[in-house]
Amino acid sequence: MAGVLAGFAVIWSIILVGVLVGRCGVLGDGAQRTLSQFAFWVASPCLLFLTVSQAQIAVVLSAPLVVAMVSAWATAVLWWVIHGSYRWSRRRRAPGRAGRPCPTARDGVVIRDDEHRPGVGQIVMSGQAASQVNSANLGIPLTTFVLGDASYVVPVILFQLAINTPVYLTIMDVVVLGRRPNIGSILRSVVTNPMVMGSLLGVLFSATGWQLPEIALQPVELIAGAAIPCMLAAFGMSLTQHKPLEGTRSHQAQVALLSALKLLVMPTLAWLCGLALGLEGTALFGVVLMASLPTAQNVYVASVRYRTAEPVTRDVVLVTSVVAMLTMAVVALVLA
Repeated sequence: MAGVLAGFAVIWSIILVGVLVGRCGVLGDGAQRTLSQFAFWVASPCLLFLTVSQAQIAVVLSAPLVVAMVSAWATAVLWWVIHGSYRWSRRRRAPGRAGRPCPTARDGVVIRDDEHRPGVGQIVMSGQAASQVNSANLGIPLTTFVLGDASYVVPVILFQLAINTPVYLTIMDVVVLGRRPNIGSILRSVVTNPMVMGSLLGVLFSATGWQLPEIALQPVELIAGAAIPCMLAAFGMSLTQHKPLEGTRSHQAQVALLSALKLLVMPTLAWLCGLALGLEGTALFGVVLMASLPTAQNVYVASVRYRTAEPVTRDVVLVTSVVAMLTMAVVALVLA
């Protein structure tokens, strides 16, 4: 338990450095994006390659991958059920207005209130806010410092980037942009993701027993060493950029519900699924800790791209990013 607390202390220290840097503005306005981009495209793939190439792939990609998939998709489906039940109850109370838009006035302009009558795109994106975890910026540092092995985050990264993300982005392309995706475009979105490629190369080297020569391994190790401080500092800087929960009571209630699903329901589902698959000890702790991570910032990036559910996803990312440390500490107290 002392090691777990020490790991959290290291992580929070670097995050606080990022907060201070963001507040002072010493690195300029684009520093957070630059650090994140460097970590995503360069440093993190190197770290994942080194980690996966030295891991036991059969163990990493068996039960933990199933837990990541079941807990995420079950949480998203639960949100869709809750949201559908809410809309059905509203129609029962006001049958004469069923099928009509619900107008509202904002800044003197009457627009359709998508918080009450969202389309498929809104439901999909808010479901992702409740079920997609920050596996890179926080998952990698947590598994490194708290669990002592970054391979625990690999199943989550592979599931989210190689399976879940192509699926929900394809749905958004169809329902929002009206595109007709094909197999080639889906595969292209997977193989051009540096995190996926770093992980898959690690799987290849682990399965074949290959090793990089020392002269090639040393620069990869040096670059990989920059991944964790860059990700944590960038994460801390991102916490200073927006003030959360600015909106209507309906908006605040939706953010609160999605945050509760992310931080309470999803870890509980991961725990139950892990027990059902026979996980115990550090393995069970690892899958529950990964499910306790805050919402991934990529969800907000996607919502901006599709101009769908932007305020909700932004606020869920911010709220869960702050509160998740408390829920993860509780998980550590119970399971560490």
